[in-house]
Order: sequence, then structure tokens, then C-alpha cells
Amino acid sequence: MSRRKRPLVPEARKGLDALKAQVAHVADPAQAKFEVAEEIHVPLQPGYNGQLTSHDAGRIGGRLGGSMVKEMVRMAMEGMNNKP
Repeated sequence: MSRRKRPLVPEARKGLDALKAQVAHVADPAQAKFEVAEEIHVPLQPGYNGQLTSHDAGRIGGRLGGSMVKEMVRMAMEGMNNKP
């Protein structure tokens, strides 16, 4: 199955990158996956990572994506509570 490498709304890329950096507590969104990998003790390095198992790679993406979804839900709920 092919996976989409781009957001459904291309204009959302900048906002998604900012959210990724925010949830990973880094300034650069490109460094987010390395920060998450370090937190969960997965040996991710820049460049080729053929030694990683699919389980470890999924742990990195799942942790990052799950945190982003939680933050988006929190933001939506906060927005709903602030509506008159």
C-alpha cells in the first residue's frame, strides 16, 4: 500500500512542521524524529538506518504522530470552549 508523503492540504505543511517541532520540544522540525528516538533509546542517525527494525521505526513515528494528534485535539477542544 502506498503512503502519502505530503499533507492533504499542501498549505498546511508549515503549520504541521511547527506542531511537530512543538511536541518534540525542538526548534527545527527536521530534528524532531531524532529527539523522539533519543527519548525512547532507538539508535536513529542521520543518513541510512538500515539496521533499524520496522518495530523501532514505528515506535518513533507512532510517538511523534500520537503526540501531534493529542495536541491537535487539545487545541480543538480549547477552541470549542472559547466560542461564545
